[in-house]
Amino acid sequence: MSENPNGGDLIVQALEAAGVEVVFGVISIHNMPIYDAIARQGSIRAIPTRSEPGAVNMADGYARATGKLGVAITSTGTGAGNAAGALVEAQTAGTPLLHLTGQIDSVHLDQGKGFIHEAKDQLGMLRAISKEAYRVRSAASLGSTVLTALAQAQAAPGGVVSVEIPIDLQKAPQTGPLPLRQGRPTAPLPPDPAEISAAARLLQAARRPLIWAGSGVIAAGASDELRQLAELTGAGVLTSQAGRGALPEDHPLCIGNFANNPALHDFLTSCDVLLAVGTRFRGQETGQWKLPLPANQIQIDTDPLAIGRSYEATAGVVADAKLALAALHTALEGQFKPDPAFGEEVAVARQGVRSALRATLGPYERIADDLRAGLDREAILVRDITISSSTWGSRLFPVYGPRQSIHAAGGGIGQGLQMALGVKLGQPTRQVHVLCGDGGFLVNCGELATAVQENIPVVILLFNDGGYGVIRNIQQKSYGGRHIGVDLHSPDFRALAQAFGAAAYGVRSVADFRPALDAALAEGRPALLEIDMAAIGPFAVPFSGPAQSV
Repeated sequence: MSENPNGGDLIVQALEAAGVEVVFGVISIHNMPIYDAIARQGSIRAIPTRSEPGAVNMADGYARATGKLGVAITSTGTGAGNAAGALVEAQTAGTPLLHLTGQIDSVHLDQGKGFIHEAKDQLGMLRAISKEAYRVRSAASLGSTVLTALAQAQAAPGGVVSVEIPIDLQKAPQTGPLPLRQGRPTAPLPPDPAEISAAARLLQAARRPLIWAGSGVIAAGASDELRQLAELTGAGVLTSQAGRGALPEDHPLCIGNFANNPALHDFLTSCDVLLAVGTRFRGQETGQWKLPLPANQIQIDTDPLAIGRSYEATAGVVADAKLALAALHTALEGQFKPDPAFGEEVAVARQGVRSALRATLGPYERIADDLRAGLDREAILVRDITISSSTWGSRLFPVYGPRQSIHAAGGGIGQGLQMALGVKLGQPTRQVHVLCGDGGFLVNCGELATAVQENIPVVILLFNDGGYGVIRNIQQKSYGGRHIGVDLHSPDFRALAQAFGAAAYGVRSVADFRPALDAALAEGRPALLEIDMAAIGPFAVPFSGPAQSV
């Protein structure tokens, strides 16, 4: 701390107390005291991003890969507005993320005088897209407000907490100790024994149990408990997109992220109970909630409002996933004998959905297999929105552990590169790759400069089909083949990457892919592989978006 500490010093002290090691952001006249305190105190690494969305996406990726709090710092007005889309993504994914934004001088707030960086009802905007949003009202309340926000950001269910801090209060002198007790996150929520008993009775009567594991399993660190309960009951395990890796996808009970695959529907309807853990049953994963699921459903979630919101729950358990799964295992141990015949059906279902997907891929089946073969078991795959991500990247590419599959949960393009940079900073010893398309990559390709400057060696797999491929396929299928807004001019991507100081490779055939991947991995610096889809050829079945109904 400085001999004459100000609000910026207090903010950094609060971040240090919360264990924050890295922050992402863009410096501005309305957040300079915070950055100056970071520079003077020297305990937190500040990553200077090239855009506010880049900062938030990196903080998001960092948090998802580590389970730690992500922190993004932006300016006020346009700076906070620029960050909004990325904040929506983090909130959609339930990422524990603290967003610190400056504000104009407190004496000029909400008066519409045209003060530089002023925005109408910025706090209302932040409240609309965050779990919670606060404004620091006085120098005396700065410490307690930031600590309250830190605790909220780390509490389940996850999400974004934003804090507006007027520039004069960032500069204001501070006296007295920081009230650290207010910054402690709440303890995991234990299950109600009566709710566990009701859920256990339903499972005990089941002969064909099914589990659907979501991101709540990963957030709670409940992978071992999930595996133990699945093995005890012999349940087949589906995962949501965000729950991939909760159970290793080479485990014989793991069906994976295939719930809405038509090849699985008969199997789903034959199951007699569904245990849903930490999942919201997202629309695109359930055919807009038309997917036929077992009538008897148990739902575990930390959010009481989530119970029965998408599908009617026969029994609900409002609790931390790790504690609830362990309690169910205890209640059922010694009282459940799995049916071997059902286990064989799970194996058939598991293989059937993968075979059905492989039949649609054409030459990209080999690319998917070569990518998996070329990576470590602990490698992390980040996915932007592009055809390869939405097909084999989201389902067929095997994921072997939690926090190894990270994607744009809200469906926005252009966020994958930045997420991958945050992931690599959070997991520096892991291989980190990002799948993206040419259209999405250009949304925020300036963050390549951040990757090179900060020496963040991610490998970018850029699938270039000359435009927005998914939308083009939808137009081809549903709009008489009329194309508008989907065919895009692109730069020489390899030359662009090299201009930033990254390595670059071209892939024009499936045989080129593995050697280029191996070379990129050996670089030890940011590297881009441009996969020329026109040269390689089309998918066997064009992908035109997720199923909307079943």
